[in-house]
Amino acid sequence: MVTWKGEHLGRIVMGNGPEMDFSAPPDSQGFEGILTPEDAFVAAVNTCIMMMFLWSCERLKIKLLSYECRAEGMKLIELDHTEIFTQVRLFPEIRVQAGDEALAKIEPRILRALKSAQKYSLVANSIKSEVIIKPKIEIIQ
Repeated sequence: MVTWKGEHLGRIVMGNGPEMDFSAPPDSQGFEGILTPEDAFVAAVNTCIMMMFLWSCERLKIKLLSYECRAEGMKLIELDHTEIFTQVRLFPEIRVQAGDEALAKIEPRILRALKSAQKYSLVANSIKSEVIIKPKIEIIQ
């Protein structure tokens, strides 16, 4: 549920329980430091891909040590001032433990897990924007 709180500020209560304020972006009469719909859109893709990647790592027996992912939405502004996210770019930094496995076998499995994560992401499958994943992978012996 969303509720207007005045000016360009609202409150959202999500189906899973969390609630928070949201605002228009500062350049659209919104407030600094508060979630925007644009941030939420990009974050939805980023978080869903991460959760599906974790799921894929479990199934592919990848020993994940850490995962951090920066995301950016690439926006197109049309002549009539309508806007669309044409791409969501994800830059995951992934660290995995090699263990007894040969290094040459691990990276292809990590890339397979990322591909699987994108394939099974409900959010990524539900948007028009192209989702591009550019990983940085570190394999620890």
